[in-house]
Amino acid sequence: MRLQPIYDIAEICHRKGIEDAILCPGSRCAPLTLSFVRHGGIRTRTISDERSAAFIATGIAHQTNRPVVLICTSGSAAYNFAPAVAEAFYQQIQLLIITADRPQEWIGQLDGQTINQHSIYGPHVKRSFQLRDDVHSDNTWSINRDVNEALNLCREWPKGPVHLNVSIREPLYPAAGELVTFSKDIRIVEPPSTRRHLPSKLIQSLAARLASSSKTLLVAGQQDFSVNMISAVHSFSSAYRAPLVGEVISNMHALPSRIMHSDVVLGAGSDQMNEALRPELLITFGKSVLSRNLKQFLRKFKPTEHWHVESGVDHLKDPFQSVTKTIAANPEDFFNILAKAAPPRDGGQRYLDEWIRKDQQASEAIEGFFSGGHPGEFQFVYDVMTQVPDHAVLHLSNSMAVRYANLVGMSNKKKGVQVFANRGTSGIDGCTSTALGHALADDSMHVLITGDMAFFYDRNAFWHNYRVGNLRIILLNNHGGAIFGMIDGPRNLPESDEFFVTRQTRDASALASEFGFQYTRVSDNNKAKESLDSFFRTDGTTRILEFETTSTEAQQVFLEFIDKMKKAYEAEV
Repeated sequence: MRLQPIYDIAEICHRKGIEDAILCPGSRCAPLTLSFVRHGGIRTRTISDERSAAFIATGIAHQTNRPVVLICTSGSAAYNFAPAVAEAFYQQIQLLIITADRPQEWIGQLDGQTINQHSIYGPHVKRSFQLRDDVHSDNTWSINRDVNEALNLCREWPKGPVHLNVSIREPLYPAAGELVTFSKDIRIVEPPSTRRHLPSKLIQSLAARLASSSKTLLVAGQQDFSVNMISAVHSFSSAYRAPLVGEVISNMHALPSRIMHSDVVLGAGSDQMNEALRPELLITFGKSVLSRNLKQFLRKFKPTEHWHVESGVDHLKDPFQSVTKTIAANPEDFFNILAKAAPPRDGGQRYLDEWIRKDQQASEAIEGFFSGGHPGEFQFVYDVMTQVPDHAVLHLSNSMAVRYANLVGMSNKKKGVQVFANRGTSGIDGCTSTALGHALADDSMHVLITGDMAFFYDRNAFWHNYRVGNLRIILLNNHGGAIFGMIDGPRNLPESDEFFVTRQTRDASALASEFGFQYTRVSDNNKAKESLDSFFRTDGTTRILEFETTSTEAQQVFLEFIDKMKKAYEAEV
């Protein structure tokens, strides 16, 4: 049968552990759609908006830690996947993108819904494969080989998206009475083993260098929540007296000695104070860091040595302009092994104590600021962060939401809370869709804190037929991009309101009504805080709690916060 190799893509995916596929409506992709829907072993969902669909798939893939198949028709549909594909690439999230295409001889011939799709995602996929549906035994072998390799690549370090572009000829639909079947003798190619081990000589060398350093600093970038990783870092930090700087997106908040408020400490402190915090040996792991203050500190007060630890080395990553050694090892293994290799020592205690003292100072200043009560969204984020249920998944949209949360910090009392944000590309475009994808993937409560621009930009996240009763949305509506009133450049421009802040007058009431969500709108902080008990109640209903304020009020409170933090360190010499 002509389409048998195309139908068998679904069977290969099933046998290699694929459990979820997101399908976008279209005609050219009909053979792919029918094969996945009729397979029976793969959960399929249809999402009409390709941009939202791709972010939803990204959320499911991240939550399950498994590849998710994403399918669309030919033409501009494939381009709409691009923002999520880029996010998945930088976040190392497993997507198998399958784009249906016209036969290659029709590209550039003024035929409808036809564009150049091969390698459409450029360097933002690990690899792009071109599949043809020609009836030929070698082509059947080639498609099988490429699909196997694509799924193996998704899972190999660094994990990430892989693209299959499939040229499909008409007829696209089965004839009357024709069945969509799957071959019995499908070949499955197992992925290679890529687990890396530290050589004993290197362990001895690293341990000796660590023993001689009196100022070792650990910095955790964005990473998934892992109890085992927290335990490994804790053992290492205790053995070498090394402070761990962990922002909210690092998911290290359960670590007892984590430096939670580095953004405040480094932003409020003088150069003289920050010089005392300069590391001699810097060890980084995870993906990107959020705080501009942390980045500037590490770039200005450079360490003598900087080790970056990651599971493999695909290219040199040097965001702080100081890397001297890249260690190809699983970070959890690295910290466990080096902790056990540590000799008895007291060196580093003074440096650790200095970081802890500065962080405690910041904690007291932050608690003092919010305990007095302030109007507006920053205070409300503080209340949400202290009341979010343990074992919830907390999603933070980009712009001010993630920055507010990072300044507040996640208490180590919330040991089970997992934190996620689209910080691969740091765009606002798919924050809601990604959170919704996470919520579709499991039964945990998923809480999204988002701003109005990100929320309304991604409103098609809800344009589908699936219930997400475990999704809770905190909407901070200051009627514009308030961040542009808080940073020096656009804040002082006469064009700021119209072209940067971009004022808007919407609220979420109509959207909530349209999709049947429970909706509450408040503008008073006391009432907002009181609403959280019922908001976090588990009742199978999507809920939106909209906190309405103004960008002027948000700006005033934020700048007052920054001023109070600086005053907390004014006495430092």
